[in-house]
Amino acid sequence: MTRNLLTDVPGIAVGNATDPRLMSGVTVVLPDRAVAASVDVRGGGPATAETDLLAPSATVPQVDAIVLSGGSAFGLDARGGVVSALASMGRGFAVGSARVPIVPAASLFDLVNGGDKNWGDMPPYFDLGRQAVAAAGPSFELGNAGAGTGGKAGALKGGLGSASWTLPDGVVVGALVAVNAMGSAVLPGTGGRFRAWMLERGAEFGGLTPPTSPLADLDDTEGASDVPAGSNTTLAVVATSAGLSKADCHRMAVMAQDGLAVALRPVHSPLDGDSVFAVATAQHPAPDMNGLTRIGRAAADCVARAVARAVWHGESLGVYPSWRAQYGLSQY
Repeated sequence: MTRNLLTDVPGIAVGNATDPRLMSGVTVVLPDRAVAASVDVRGGGPATAETDLLAPSATVPQVDAIVLSGGSAFGLDARGGVVSALASMGRGFAVGSARVPIVPAASLFDLVNGGDKNWGDMPPYFDLGRQAVAAAGPSFELGNAGAGTGGKAGALKGGLGSASWTLPDGVVVGALVAVNAMGSAVLPGTGGRFRAWMLERGAEFGGLTPPTSPLADLDDTEGASDVPAGSNTTLAVVATSAGLSKADCHRMAVMAQDGLAVALRPVHSPLDGDSVFAVATAQHPAPDMNGLTRIGRAAADCVARAVARAVWHGESLGVYPSWRAQYGLSQY
């Protein structure tokens, strides 16, 4: 039975560490062994670490974990906590007698969301990273959790979302998204219908009736944020059970970015850090070119669905109302 989470991909666990007072947190994607991975960065102002080694031409073949966090540049300290925790488990890339955990990371900007950021000389993200590793498992919370704790989506509360899909050949594809977007996830003038409505499976983000208004004639400012570009960033991890190379993972990440473009508008602004990581657990054989295309398409759909689920599960926090607070459910 699937959970409609990234962890439906065999060999993947996810852990969240959430600090409600801080209004921030950390999410770690933890494979049960090192896996092929890559990344595609579209935002113009990313906060990242260890992403260069994900290029197909780079030497290190696999990663041990991927970290998403709030906190902007401060949040990159979470990577150190994850590295420390994995080193204590004996995990990492062998260099002589040493093992170095390979842990790429990216952070989103939630420093002005109203949380208590007076942490003095020691940002809390290192400890949150260790806590996220300890919490890793097959089930995890959505909405105001982990890296999505302080996130927004336009004028609404964002959060952490996830979705999965199994292809006809049994290959599983999943996505995890920490939504902190300048852009809106809802269609203007439709009473809160999600931009990704046509991709919904079951009632995973409300099962709302399709929009009926002529969208081209509507004012596209509804749901938009007055926070300037650079105060945002949406981060995602997509995974598949297929046996992909680093180059294949990069193509998967590139295609998965389309899910952000479907579910959010605008996206990939000059100062935001929108980034998508891709990992492959190789539980199924390597696909041919057509198979890789199907995986990439499914990854994009899962990303779009995960964005909507993040907003659907988000709870009002600070100045950002939740979707439910803004639109309610009685009209449906």
